[in-house]
Amino acid sequence: MDWQGQKLAEQLMQIMLLVFAVTAFVAGYVLGSFQMMVLLYAGGVTLTGLITIPNWPVFNRHPLNWLDPSEAEKHPKPQVTVSSKKKGSKKTIEPAHRLDPSLPTANLVTLA
Repeated sequence: MDWQGQKLAEQLMQIMLLVFAVTAFVAGYVLGSFQMMVLLYAGGVTLTGLITIPNWPVFNRHPLNWLDPSEAEKHPKPQVTVSSKKKGSKKTIEPAHRLDPSLPTANLVTLA
């Protein structure tokens, strides 16, 4: 399920649960039956689950394009370490080039 599919499934779930809750309440009130209200709502929750939980094709219309592994090896992930000074309250992030001299140099970032 892609990101847009997750958003669609969640919106659909919220709308369906609200509609079934209101419908069950009104039907239970009109019929004067708490049991009927609970049964209608339980059926609505079940139907909502059957519609929104499985990975239906409608929820996978925008698949992610993953990076090819050979291309990923060409661009190594930068390594960043976080260290804190005992005297001050500022934390500094030391770039990876301080750990591995073979990496290109970068500026030191200070967080306030």
